This record gives sequence, structure tokens and C-alpha cells, in this order.
Amino acid sequence: MRVVDLIPAPYRLLAVGVLLSALVGGSAASAWKVQDWRYGQQLAEQASLHKDDLIAISNAAADQVRTAQDKRMALEQRLSASEQTHYEELSDAQRNQTRLRDRLATADLRLSVLLDATESASDSMPTATPTGSVVHGPTRAQLDPAHAQRIIGITDTGDQGLIALAACQAYAKEVSTPK
Repeated sequence: MRVVDLIPAPYRLLAVGVLLSALVGGSAASAWKVQDWRYGQQLAEQASLHKDDLIAISNAAADQVRTAQDKRMALEQRLSASEQTHYEELSDAQRNQTRLRDRLATADLRLSVLLDATESASDSMPTATPTGSVVHGPTRAQLDPAHAQRIIGITDTGDQGLIALAACQAYAKEVSTPK
């Protein structure tokens, strides 16, 4: 007699079921391991691709920042040059006005105005050029030095305003034109 024949039939069925479930369970565990390995490999590939994408995006952003910084630096240099030009023009105008004021104050220079030849000349103004004078042409009247100083002050303010306006226009043009 065999040992198998000594075991009752229901126990044999139970033993066969346990043996089959162990076989199925073992093969399922190995299937899970294979599937886990495959998914791990896919996740590693995706992570590598994601890392490459992030590097490309980061490089593109760095290039944009560098380009913007270069444009800003070029604009700042152009504006600095424009400001230097404005400062030189303003200094020259102020120096010329100061020189003109000094010449008026020392009577080295006299400011005069043309008189209208169509109006009748008053008794205080001679119509003809006095003898010994080298002035030819229309009749002129010399202004009082104090009045001449005030006129020069007004023209100085006007010159400064025109120079400032030109500087503002140059600034607006420089900032608004893309380069």
C-alpha cells in the first residue's frame, strides 16, 4: 500500500488545493516582481526625460534673462551718453550767458534795439548817425544795462528750457524705439 491511499479523500483534495495555491501564489509573486521591475524602468525613463525638459526650460529662461539684461545695459549706456550730452549743452549755455552778463556789466558790450523807421522819431532820439560814429543803417537805441541784464536772464531761462525739452525728447525717443 501506498501512503497516499492511507490519507482519506477529502484531505487529499485539501492537500492538492494547498499545493496548487502555493504554486499559483509563487507565480503571482514573481509576476509582481517582473511588473514592478518594468514600471520602475519606465518611471526612471520618464524622470530622465522630465529632467532633460527642465534643463531645456531653465536654459531658455536664462537666455531670456541674459538678453533682457543686455538690452537694459545698452539702453542705460545710451541714456548715460544722452545725459552727458545734455549736461555739456547746459553747461555751455550757462557759460555763454555768464560771459554775456559779464560783458554787459563791464560795458564791454551794449545791448541795443532797432527802432521802427516808419514811426515818427521822438525828440530824444537822433534820426541821423552822429559824427564820429561808424554805425550805418537803421536807427538803434541802447538799453539801460539793468534792463539788458534782465533780458539776458530771460533768454538764459528760455535757453535752459529749450535744452531741457530737447533732452526730454531725446530720452523719450531713446526709450520708445526698440533696438
